[in-house]
Amino acid sequence: MKLTGERPIEGKTPDSLLALHAAGYREVRARIGPGSLLDLGCGLGEGTATFAQQGRSLIGLDYDPATAAQAYRLHRDVGLATVCGDGGVLPLRSGSFDHVCSSHLIEHFVDPEPHVAEIARVLADDGSAVFLTPNAPADFENPYHVYLFEPEDLRAMLGRHFGSVGVLGLDATPVVKADFEKRRALATKLLRLDPWGLRHKLPRSWFVAMHALGRRVAYRFLSDEQGDGNSGITADEFFVTEMIDPSTLVLLAVASEPIRS
Repeated sequence: MKLTGERPIEGKTPDSLLALHAAGYREVRARIGPGSLLDLGCGLGEGTATFAQQGRSLIGLDYDPATAAQAYRLHRDVGLATVCGDGGVLPLRSGSFDHVCSSHLIEHFVDPEPHVAEIARVLADDGSAVFLTPNAPADFENPYHVYLFEPEDLRAMLGRHFGSVGVLGLDATPVVKADFEKRRALATKLLRLDPWGLRHKLPRSWFVAMHALGRRVAYRFLSDEQGDGNSGITADEFFVTEMIDPSTLVLLAVASEPIRS
């Protein structure tokens, strides 16, 4: 899989970002019971495979056919089945999953409402869905993140499709936040090369390609300090909190009682 900076890839993505995703999946596991699980935007399935347990059926969905196929090949030993599809128009039967995980996906939709509605549709009446997404004030310019949420915004959107919604924060220790700030500072320096914001006037595909190139250069530059396990940062540095402020890294929402339109 090509490194764009958006999909976490072992050995290429900074430790803190890998740890953030691992911590997110850990918190999803802590909030679901037995039964079938649908993981949307599964990528290569590393996180999806951590849900494997006796009697649980796993389905991962990814929009990229090659990625979905590779995830199946890598994790067929744990019974992971994969589907290629659009997270806004799920090719799956209504009410067919006990649990749905949408990890760092909702922010990629220009209009995320159909994504939320589809999750409510495929979720069983007594099922639960878990959403992870960046906290808008803590995020940094990213052309892949086209719809960012603050806690009440997320609660309001989910509340239109679920009868019960809870929103928490997924935050990290000062060591992790300092690691994020180093990358933010480097990105800020790079953005000074475009003081007139010309990147926003380019065709979107050009802007995305430039951003991906910048991420690859930055990750290589910082790899000795922040990658390949050199930072020492693991998922243990992340924790759930009810105290969400602008510096909180990620929003974690648990929704149940689906409302189907």
